[in-house]
Formats: sequence, structure tokens, C-alpha cells
Amino acid sequence: MGEVFAGRYELVDPIGRGGAGAVWRAWDRRRRKYVAAKVLLQGDAHMLLRFVREQALRIDHPHVLAPASWAADDDKVLFTMDLVAGGSLAHVIADYGPLPPRFVCALLDQLLSGLAAVHAEGVVHRDIKPANILMEATGTGRPHLRLSDFGISMRKGEPRLTETDFVVGTPGYFAPEQLAGGEPDFPADLFAVGLVALYLLLGRKPDAQALVERFGAHGTPDAPEGVPAPLWGVISNLLQPDPGNRFRTATGARKALAEAAQLLPDPVPGEEPVEVFDQLGPLPAGFGPQGPEVAAAAAPVGFGPPPAAYGPGQPAAASPETSGFHLTPPAVAPPAATPPAASPAPRAVRSGRIAPPPAKVTAGILTAALLCFAVGVWALTRL
Repeated sequence: MGEVFAGRYELVDPIGRGGAGAVWRAWDRRRRKYVAAKVLLQGDAHMLLRFVREQALRIDHPHVLAPASWAADDDKVLFTMDLVAGGSLAHVIADYGPLPPRFVCALLDQLLSGLAAVHAEGVVHRDIKPANILMEATGTGRPHLRLSDFGISMRKGEPRLTETDFVVGTPGYFAPEQLAGGEPDFPADLFAVGLVALYLLLGRKPDAQALVERFGAHGTPDAPEGVPAPLWGVISNLLQPDPGNRFRTATGARKALAEAAQLLPDPVPGEEPVEVFDQLGPLPAGFGPQGPEVAAAAAPVGFGPPPAAYGPGQPAAASPETSGFHLTPPAVAPPAATPPAASPAPRAVRSGRIAPPPAKVTAGILTAALLCFAVGVWALTRL
């Protein structure tokens, strides 16, 4: 059995590490499903501020992986997301190298669709790169992409968490205006999409600085080898050094991409299909598709029927969605002559499900409380 966090999330095994902390596969006892949980220490005030911003993001879109719930326990906090098993675009390239243009078009269409939803909320992602673009394990079926990791994202007009001359993001995927210290804006995300497109088509990380220099010296250069001309017409627009010369919106880039895809040659007969494998591996001993195996025989009091009563990843029909757990009282009261045993003081734990749209006020209060706490810790560290 793994460590149980805040009485709800059983940490199963580590599956990755992000800039703000470790990422675990975890069993959500309330929702009866496996989730991805990002865990970090509350003592790091700067990271806690980023945590508050990321867990507050509420974007419901099939190609966006946003937080679903959060919890705090002792000196740690976590938030959870859907568990995506296919790894990142970096895994796909490691398995196959350069990808077929039509497959790349399908991925870019989904990425731009998700990014359009993010921008519609006034959010600039600021860290679009292959490692932050996750894939469902669809095998040889239609790919399904999820844009993730909003740890350094920000809404336009929000105060920065860094000094104005400090560049935030991943080296190699900066837009020229980011390197110059400009305010975060949507065109910078579109520039990064252009670099991701080249990465998928060439099978290697492109040299962003060299590309900018080529554009500056020759206008729009010829398409790199392996990049079809119709597709290069879209990518070269995304990579324009001057943000004013790029597509104005992700939706506009997506429309141009659809037109370019129609001009691509048909797939080569016998071309090997791209397969997106399950990158998580088997569950460790003691865990099965329906949760901890020990729970299959007898569920803990207060958690409803055994997990076998539900399909994999399905929530219990009668599971309450309120924070905390309420144990079922005993059926028979203890004898009057027997004094009740003193209960140890409970640990301070907090957990909650990010509210759906009708309950945004409650979620906003929780987010504000976390933010106030984080700002206070940060202010103390600056004294």
C-alpha cells in the first residue's frame, strides 16, 4: 500500500517530474479512479505561488489537461489531473523519428484547438514544448493530444512572478520577443507551436536562433528538407520573428493548417502506421485496474462497496463530492460503563474538488486562501 495523502489520494508510483515537483500515479479513493498527482512542498513560496495559479486554471477541453482537484497535508500540497498514459511527443519521436506530414497535421490541429481554448480564457501558456504535450495511449488509432503543465502560464495583465529582465520558459522554444523581455502574449505561444511542428517533421529539436537569423537575412527561407511546401507555408508564418507578421490567433492558424493538409500528397502505400504506446508500465504489486487489490475483498468503512462493483476508472454512484470523509457510525453504541477511548488529534488536512462552473465562488475562495498564504510566505522570505 502506498502513502495516503490527505486521507484521499494513495500515491502508487512516480511517473515523472515537472518544474514544480514530482508527478505520481495515484488512486483517488473518492472518485474510484487512477489520476496523475503533482506533489510539492509548501515551504517553497515561489513554487507555491505557481501551484496556486496552476490549480486555479479551469479549462474544460478535450485537448487541454487542466487540474481537477487539490489537497494539502502537513507540509505538502498536491493537485490532480487525468492520467494520460501515452507519454509526451518526445516519447513518440524517440520511438519513430520524423513523423508523416499527415500525422503531424492531425497533432498540430489538436494542439491549436486546445491552445485556442486557453487563449480564449486570457491565458498565455509560455512553455509550449514537446515534453508538455502529452498523448493518450491510442495505439494505431487516431492520436489524441493533451496540452499540459500550466505552471508558468499567466493571464494577460497579471503581475509577473519574476523580475522583468528574467526570461521564463524553456531555452530553445523562446520567441524573439520573449528573449527581448517583452510582456507575455499569445503570439509567443504560436511561435513555439511552429518550433514543435518542425520538431515533429524533422525528428530533432530545431535551432530557433538560426531560424530567426535565416528569416532576417532572406525573408521567408525555403522549406527545410522533409517539410512539404504547403505545410511550410503555415509553419513559416508561425516562425516569423516579428510577432505582428504571425497569425493573429490559434484559430486562424488552425484554418490555414486545414487548407494546407488538403494539398499534401497521399500516404505512401505500405507506410508504417504511427503507434502511441502506453508509457506508464504495469501497476506495482498490490494494485490492480480497479484500485488497491486489498480493497477488493473488503472496502474501508465509509468508502462504499468494493471497487469491483465499478468499471475501471468509474466513480461510485453514491460517492459524495464534498470535501473530507465521513465515517459510518457503529450500528450499536458502546456500553455506558465503558468510557470512550480518547481519539488522537487529527492532522490538518484539506482537500477538495475543483468546482464545476455553478460553484466557482467556492473554488475562488479556496484559491484566494491558498494565494494569500503563499504571498505571505513569499513576503517573509524577502525580508
